[in-house]
Amino acid sequence: MLKEIRPAIILLLALTLITGLAYPLAITAIAGVVFPRQAEGSLIERGGKVVGSALIGQEFRSDKYFHGRPSATTAADPNDATKTVPAPYNAANSGGSNLGPTSKALADRIKQDVDKLKAENPSMPVPVDLVTTSASGLDPDISPEAALFQAPRIARVRNMPEEQVRQLVADQTEGRLAGFLGEPRVNVLALNLALDAATPK
Repeated sequence: MLKEIRPAIILLLALTLITGLAYPLAITAIAGVVFPRQAEGSLIERGGKVVGSALIGQEFRSDKYFHGRPSATTAADPNDATKTVPAPYNAANSGGSNLGPTSKALADRIKQDVDKLKAENPSMPVPVDLVTTSASGLDPDISPEAALFQAPRIARVRNMPEEQVRQLVADQTEGRLAGFLGEPRVNVLALNLALDAATPK
């Protein structure tokens, strides 16, 4: 019986070493050489300090910054381990809310967000990505329309010409990948950093 099982055991161990150890190590080493920035998490630094990643959104609450998409990620409630609490852009718990189109909680939250945004800028329609979460809950980008929607508030709070804010959005807008994949987008962290750099101290 051992004679019949031995080849299967040897094959299992060989494939485990190849696919579970050698291949991942080789790919990681190649990625570190060919794409060093991406392999290290696409980190963004300012003044020698890491301020975030280009791949993971973060929450900006202040009115002087552009806001990203809502995030539905959660974390364990520190007061009750059986419950969760909202934790926007929690990379350890990536995911959407799983609330469907008939969910009253979702409809109420979206209505509240839309009303707040309409009060902020009544002259423009509210872009959908400012009130809906992404599937991951970690989306670092918004549409150029969502950024331009916020331009009047940013200009007012920072005492800047609105045209200057709109130009920053245009400068930070990334086009479709290879000219036809995806949609134009603006990385919120990169835009906010450019905004800080452009604002007179």
